[in-house]
This record gives sequence, C-alpha cells and structure tokens, in this order.
Amino acid sequence: MSRVSMFSSPLLLGFDQFERTFDRLAKNAEGYPPYNIERIGENGLRITLAVAGFTSGELAIELVENQLTVRGKQVEDGDRVYLHRGIAARQFQRAFMLADGIEVMGARLDNGLLSIDLVRPVLEPRIRTIRIDSGNAADSADHMIDITARRSR
Repeated sequence: MSRVSMFSSPLLLGFDQFERTFDRLAKNAEGYPPYNIERIGENGLRITLAVAGFTSGELAIELVENQLTVRGKQVEDGDRVYLHRGIAARQFQRAFMLADGIEVMGARLDNGLLSIDLVRPVLEPRIRTIRIDSGNAADSADHMIDITARRSR
C-alpha cells in the first residue's frame, strides 16, 4: 500500500528532504523524557526537558546539520540495594529538527530541568528579478548543463 505524500504537489519543488525529515522524526516519537517548547521574546525559543535524576555529566547535547539531539545515560550504582525501584535509570535520546538559521545559544540544568535556548535570526525578504532570455529550447538546455558543470567544480 503506497501512501500519498504531502509534498507530492507539482507546485512544491525540492521539498523531498522535508518528507524524509518528517519520517525520521516520526520514528523517534517516544514520549520520554517529556518536554516543553516555549517562545522567549520576539525571536527566542526554549526547549525544556524533564531530566530528573540526571547530572550534567550524564547528559549530552549535539547539533549535527539542523538536528539537535539530546542524550541521557545514567551509570548504574552497583553499591545500592533497592527494596523497591520505582525510578528507573534509563537512557534516552530526543531529537529536534531546527529550521535553517536557528542558533543554539546555550543550555542549563536546573532542578531536574534541562533548558536549551535557541534564537531565530530576523531574515530580510529576498526579492530577485529573473532575466528572461530569448532563443530556442536547445540553447537553453545547453546553458543549464554548462551552469551545472561549473557549480560541480
């Protein structure tokens, strides 16, 4: 059974990467740890994860391309003997896809809450006029091949 892509419209060109990103994030949709995302001021964002029981040394934050990944791994204390264990020492990985231009400003662990501050830069609208050349279609195809060859060098 094939599924219909939300980016299958012929009016949406070059958005296939978004679809792959959505698929990857859907596979990473575990509910632990819980988190909030809030707006801070005009251009700021804050991701807050509930990571009670983790120290800063047991947490790692990594930004690769546009994917922000938070990992937590607690070390088992073999000296403890539990009569009841309701707080599991479990590892986690939570990923967030950031839009182009969003910058990570810093992170803070306070009272079991890991806060990651982000900022969205103010983008100026880009307006560009495209020149229309006249000529036959074969010349245009040769021109596009020449442009592509120059970019790949």
